[in-house]
Amino acid sequence: MAGGSKVEVLNALDMAKTQLYHFTAIVVAGMGFFTDAYDLFSISLVTKLLGRIYYTVDNSSKPGTLPPNVAAAVNGVAFCGTLAGQLFFGWLGDKLGRKKVYGLTLMVMVICAIGSGLSFGSSANGVIATLCFFRFWLGFGIGGDYPLSATIMSEYANKKTRGAFIAAVFAMQGFGILTGGVVALIVSSAFDNAFPAPAYSEDHVGSTVPQADYVWRIILMFGAAPAILTYYWRMKMPETARYTALVAKNMKQAASDMSKVLQVDLLAEEETPSAEQANSYGLFSKEFAGRHGLHLVGTCVCWFLLDIAYYSNNLFQKDIFAAIGWLPSAASMNAIHELYMIARAQTLIALCGTIPGYWFTVAFIDYIGRFWIQLMGFFFMTVFMFALAIPYHHWTLKENRIDFLVMYSLTFFFANFGPNATTFVVPAEIFPARLRSTCHGISAASGKAGAIVGAFGFLYAAQSSDPAKTDAGYPPGIGVRNSLFVMGGICFFGILFTFLVPEAKGKSLEELSGENEQEEESREVASSSRTVPV
Repeated sequence: MAGGSKVEVLNALDMAKTQLYHFTAIVVAGMGFFTDAYDLFSISLVTKLLGRIYYTVDNSSKPGTLPPNVAAAVNGVAFCGTLAGQLFFGWLGDKLGRKKVYGLTLMVMVICAIGSGLSFGSSANGVIATLCFFRFWLGFGIGGDYPLSATIMSEYANKKTRGAFIAAVFAMQGFGILTGGVVALIVSSAFDNAFPAPAYSEDHVGSTVPQADYVWRIILMFGAAPAILTYYWRMKMPETARYTALVAKNMKQAASDMSKVLQVDLLAEEETPSAEQANSYGLFSKEFAGRHGLHLVGTCVCWFLLDIAYYSNNLFQKDIFAAIGWLPSAASMNAIHELYMIARAQTLIALCGTIPGYWFTVAFIDYIGRFWIQLMGFFFMTVFMFALAIPYHHWTLKENRIDFLVMYSLTFFFANFGPNATTFVVPAEIFPARLRSTCHGISAASGKAGAIVGAFGFLYAAQSSDPAKTDAGYPPGIGVRNSLFVMGGICFFGILFTFLVPEAKGKSLEELSGENEQEEESREVASSSRTVPV
């Protein structure tokens, strides 16, 4: 009876009609990703301003910039925290349950976003050290949101629209990036009008007004607002029925929880321990390696390769825009106006390429399938990277800058209507319930390792090969053109590793993970072991 109850509950989840609670779950989980994206990408908006405020050298012909080691730390430390958080909270989500640790990640994000804006110190290094401390732990909280949000949404969703629901949670990232740009535009515009200042070339000291120190703090602290608004609703979400049924083995509670939120009536008995529990394999077992080893390699490597290219592009848009002349020279602007111009450029990219790509994935993932969207995305990213790199001089000419912007936006469009979304969706679908959050955390952590490579590596690689044209303190690099060639090659390898990832469209989670097979095997073992009187 318990086995029948389990099948009934899981089938009811798979066949449930799309209803209000599904959309509530998307918003509640998605607001975490809104906050994640805002916090992770807002730092790229303010790094130029931080350089001007804290690292300007008297009588230098160029405005101050963050020294290489400081820039690498500020840009990359949150990714290090995110990687650690993905592994830790992914494991914890399987051990304690998704709900128990879901609110904790949000509170860490709120406290550390506020702490980032309140960074203090008697010297420039003191302020940056405090900022890096809070951003590491901010990343730690953000890291937890990846496996938990994806797993919760996949386990609530029906199999017909599961891909779209998980992708919709991830698509809130686009609005987070856009909001970061809009908040920076509003704050910088207000301060620029309230405290007008000359360009750096006219007055080295006067171009950075003392009030500029408030600008970056306000922008970073605003990231706490959406997380605070979401906390209450996260605490009201029940544990997912799949976790309660398959991992906690409490069929009665699973049926009760699902009846409350999905408007279905189910009765289930308590499950008694069976051979299935004894035969459940672990993450480091030969059986897992045989069933899912290549799948885990595929999800990890694809996410790693994608994030090298994606985060390199996103974090260093301002450097690329400056290199092609789309942004005025730093010396021709004051500190706050430079922030305004960077925010305007990144907001346009978000509107033109980033957000549409996310929602194209939501619309088509359950029709085209995860595999083909990921393959197509990597292919077109490769094409557009090389299309930007090969005739690079052509794009730097003033009359071609808008065309460059269109091409550059298309790389983001096909990243988001492609592997940036699917690498998040698939690990939440193809692994067993008791290991789902852990495996998603491992896959996501691999992605963040790629983001760290991109954040630290591209910072140096994109510097001009001409020593006279490098930013202060940086050694000559390979230049933006060669960096684009490297990223095109990385995307090509993404195409190859996509073939290790199975298609999940239209299948139940238990069918994908092999848990249906285990159920059948355990029943056969149980029936064959019964003693029959003769």
